[in-house]
Amino acid sequence: MSAALTKRRPGTAGTVLFAGLLLALVALAFTLNPGDVLRAVTTLNAEHPLKAFAAYFAFYVVATALSFPGAALLTLGAGALFGVAEGALLVSFAASLGASLAFLTARFLLRDFALARFPALFTRIDEGIARDGALYLVSLRLVPVIPFFAVNLLAGLTTLPLRRFYFASQIGMFPATLIYVNAGASLATLGHHGAILTPRLITGLLLLAALPIAAPRLRDMSSARKLYAKWPRPKKFDRNLVVIGAGAAGLVSAYVASAVRAKVTLIEQAHMGGDCLNTGCVPSKALLHAAKHGFNFAQARAAIKAAVDGIAPHDSAARYVNLGVDVRQGRAMIESPWCVSVDGTQITTRAIIIAAGAEPFIPPIPGLATCPHATSETLWDIAALPARLTILGGGPIGCEMAQAFARLGSAVTLLEMADRLLLREDDEVSAAMTAALRRDGVTVLIGHRAAEILHDTNGYSLRAEQDGQIVTIAFDRLLVAIGRKPRVTGYGLETLGIPLTKTKTIETDAWLQTLYPNILACGDVAGPYQFTHTAGYQAGYAALTALLSPFWRFKPNYRAVPAVTYTNPEIARVGLNECEAQNLAYEVTRYSFAELDRAIAEADTEGFVKVLTKKGSDKILGATIVGTQAGELLTGFTIAMRHNLGLKKLLGVIYPYPTRSEAIRAVAGLWRQKHASARGLALLELFHGWRRG
Repeated sequence: MSAALTKRRPGTAGTVLFAGLLLALVALAFTLNPGDVLRAVTTLNAEHPLKAFAAYFAFYVVATALSFPGAALLTLGAGALFGVAEGALLVSFAASLGASLAFLTARFLLRDFALARFPALFTRIDEGIARDGALYLVSLRLVPVIPFFAVNLLAGLTTLPLRRFYFASQIGMFPATLIYVNAGASLATLGHHGAILTPRLITGLLLLAALPIAAPRLRDMSSARKLYAKWPRPKKFDRNLVVIGAGAAGLVSAYVASAVRAKVTLIEQAHMGGDCLNTGCVPSKALLHAAKHGFNFAQARAAIKAAVDGIAPHDSAARYVNLGVDVRQGRAMIESPWCVSVDGTQITTRAIIIAAGAEPFIPPIPGLATCPHATSETLWDIAALPARLTILGGGPIGCEMAQAFARLGSAVTLLEMADRLLLREDDEVSAAMTAALRRDGVTVLIGHRAAEILHDTNGYSLRAEQDGQIVTIAFDRLLVAIGRKPRVTGYGLETLGIPLTKTKTIETDAWLQTLYPNILACGDVAGPYQFTHTAGYQAGYAALTALLSPFWRFKPNYRAVPAVTYTNPEIARVGLNECEAQNLAYEVTRYSFAELDRAIAEADTEGFVKVLTKKGSDKILGATIVGTQAGELLTGFTIAMRHNLGLKKLLGVIYPYPTRSEAIRAVAGLWRQKHASARGLALLELFHGWRRG
C-alpha cells in the first residue's frame, strides 16, 4: 500500500463525532416520508417560494448525503417545482454539497475497512487521480450509468482532497443536472397544453437519451485535448494512416486502408511478411510436412525455401504498391502523435497503427550467450542437422520442432519447467502430446529447470534441476522456445509516454486505441493473443477505427479465438477447456475418432473431439480436438460459438460421408442423446404401441 494511502487518517474523536452527526441525519431522514415532503413543498411553493426552495434544498442534501436512491427523480422534481434556472441552481449546489457529505462519510467510516481488503484497487484509482487530477472524477460524473452515490463513496476512499472533489462534482454533474431539470420542467407543463409532446419535452427526452452516448465522447474529447496540447498539430497531413510493421497485422491494416481509398504508408525495417512468412508459421509448417513425409534435412530445407518463395509474392512490396500503398523500407520513429519518420524522412499522418510484432524471449541462463543456440527466428539458418538437439520450452513451438527434428533424425530432448506440456491445454491433451512425442523418440523431461550451460572438452551440455536433483544433457545445438516478447522499444513509445501492460504489451482499450486515440496497436505487440490469425483479425478493426474515429469505432470480438498446434496428431481448441472452466457449471461430451468411419477406413483413429457446454444447455463454452486435421474441423465450432449456435444447430447440418467433419455431428448427437427426455421417450413408446394396434 502506498504512503499516500496511509496518511491523514482521522483520529478516534473525529470519527466518533462524525458518526454521531451521521446517525442524527439518518434518524431525521427516516422520520420524513418523501411523498409527504414533496406534497408539502408543492403547497409551500405556492405561498412561500423561498421557503419551499430552502426546504427542498435541505431535503436534497440529506438524501444525497445518505446515498438514498432516486437522485434522478429528485432532480426531475426540482425542475417541475421551480423551473429550469432555479431548479438547476438548486440541484447543482445541493447535489455537490450532499455528495461531499457522502464523500466524508466514506473517508471517516469506511476507508480503513476498504483499504485493508482492496489495497490494489484503490492504489490504481489514486494513480488515475494523480495522473489526470480532477478530470478523472469529472469523467466519471459525465457517465450517467455510473451510480451517483457510488462515485461519492468511492472517491471518499481515495486520497483526493475534498475541495477538488467538490469542484469536480459541481462541474461534472452540471450537464446531466441541466438535462434532467429541463425534462422535469417540461413534464410539469403536460397538464397545461393540448399537445402532450411539446417541442421542449421532446428536446428534453432526446437529451436524456443522448447523454449516456454523448457524455463518454465529451469526456474523451476533453481528455484528448489535454493530452495532445503539448504536441504541434500539422495544418494538413501527408497520409491518412501510417502503419509500422509489415507482418500479418501491418499488411492487413495497409490492405484495408487502401481498399477504402485512404492514403497509407507501410513501413518495414526487415522483411515484408514479418515473422510469420519468414521465420514462423510458413517455414515451421513446411518443416513439419517434410518431416512427416520422410524427407531428409537437405530436402526439408529446400521445401522450406520453396514454401516461403511461393507465398512471398502475396506479401511483397510490389503487390502492395500495386494496391496503392506507399511502402517504405527503413526504421520508423514516432516523433509526435501526427508524425512518423523513416530513416530521418518525416511523414505527417492523421493516424498511426503500431504492428511491430514480437520476438523470441531469451532467458538469462548462465553460459547461454556463448553456446550454439538458436531461436524460432534463427533456427532456419542451421545448415546441417544437429545430431543432438535440446529444446527449452514445452509450448506449441517447442513441441512442433521437437517432433519435426526427431523425425528428421536428431536425438531430441525437450525440457519443460512446468509439470506438463502445453500448459494452455487441459491435462488429457497434455498427456496425448507427451505420448505422441515419446512415440517419435523425443526424450521429454517435465518439471526440469535449466540452470546453466557448461562447456568442456567433450562439448556443450545443459545442467538442469528437478526437485533438487541435477541432470546433465549433452547437446550439439540448443533451441530456445520458451515464449515471445512484444517489440515495444526503438520506435518512440517512450517519447510519447504510451504505457505498457504488466505483460509488456502496448496498453490499448477495447477499440485497440492507445493513450493517444489516433495511435492504435494490433497483433502481437498489443496482445492478448500471439496468433497470426488474431493479428490479421485485429488489424481490420484497427484500420477502420484509425480512419473513421471519432465518428465510428470498431471493436474486435474475442468470443471465439481458435488455436492450433500443428503436431501429429494436431491439437486444436476454441473457447474454454476443462482447466479454464473449473469454476463454471459445465458438461463434457466426448467423441473418439475410433468410432468415425473415415478414420477407421484410413487406419488413423488416434484422437477425440471434446465439447464443453453450459450445464443443462447446448450452448458451447469450448471445443478441443486432438487428431488428424483437427485445425480444419475446429472451424465448425468456431463459427458456431461466434454466432451463438448451439450443438442442436450443428446436429441439423448435412455432413458429407465419409469425412472427418462427421465428428461434429457425432458429438452433437451424443449430447442430444444424453439430454433426451425420459418422459418424452416413454410417451413416444406408448404412441407407437397405440399405432401398431
